[in-house]
Amino acid sequence: MNISILLGMIGPWQIILIVAIVLLLFGGKKIPELMRGIGKGTREFKEGLSGEDEKEKEKEKEKETDKDKDPKKIDDQ
Repeated sequence: MNISILLGMIGPWQIILIVAIVLLLFGGKKIPELMRGIGKGTREFKEGLSGEDEKEKEKEKEKETDKDKDPKKIDDQ
């Protein structure tokens, strides 16, 4: 019973210890790369959950606006 109580309590000293261990294992140069990778992974996961990607919607809008502009350029040539 005491074990379950102790696992729920994470204080500032435990967080500092975890950060120190991570720094020792990966080094200061690798941590930004790891965080960047985690950020990209979560972003892709959220986009996958939403169904249709926002980037695809933006590309379709750009194509529509380009189509509106292109006939003028073609007529001038």
